[in-house]
Amino acid sequence: MEALLTSTTVVALAEIGDKTQLLAILLATRFKRPVPIILGIFFATIANHFLAAMVGHQIASILDGDWFRYIIAAGFILMAGWTLIPDKLDDEDEKPSRFGAFTTTLIAFFLVEMGDKTQIATVALGAQFSSVFAVTAGTTIGMMIANVPAVIFGNALIKRIPMGVIRYIAAALFLVIGVWVLWQTLSAAG
Repeated sequence: MEALLTSTTVVALAEIGDKTQLLAILLATRFKRPVPIILGIFFATIANHFLAAMVGHQIASILDGDWFRYIIAAGFILMAGWTLIPDKLDDEDEKPSRFGAFTTTLIAFFLVEMGDKTQIATVALGAQFSSVFAVTAGTTIGMMIANVPAVIFGNALIKRIPMGVIRYIAAALFLVIGVWVLWQTLSAAG
């Protein structure tokens, strides 16, 4: 349960103002068909985050030891700093698509999420917790919590939510998790 709740919270907060959330708003204003966009986000996230959680879990099983837990802790602490940097969509994402709303969203979200902070957080969460499925479910729920309102409410949402405050909360959460992992590792070693 801890893996599910932590993964949900981390990704929901980290996703606020992220480029994939901006992509969700862009797709919603372009296609004006929320259901296929939401389904595209859902299936792309499950595929991407399952693979990321598997990678994290496999790395953790191969690289067991205190030094690896220090790397995981440092990763969460670095993620805290990265969360404070706002994302922007590249101009190439503005080109019209020849595919429908679902296919465009599925492909775009899967690709844009590659190397994104939420994917890297999912790798770290997969390494931290032993349940790939709980991490995948949690990160997918977190992604949906952040992006479904973005799809439904679009640009009006950006004008009302103070993204800076949400970024600080997300950064603080990453920092707390990093310090917690570090503290656990130091306690176990000492």
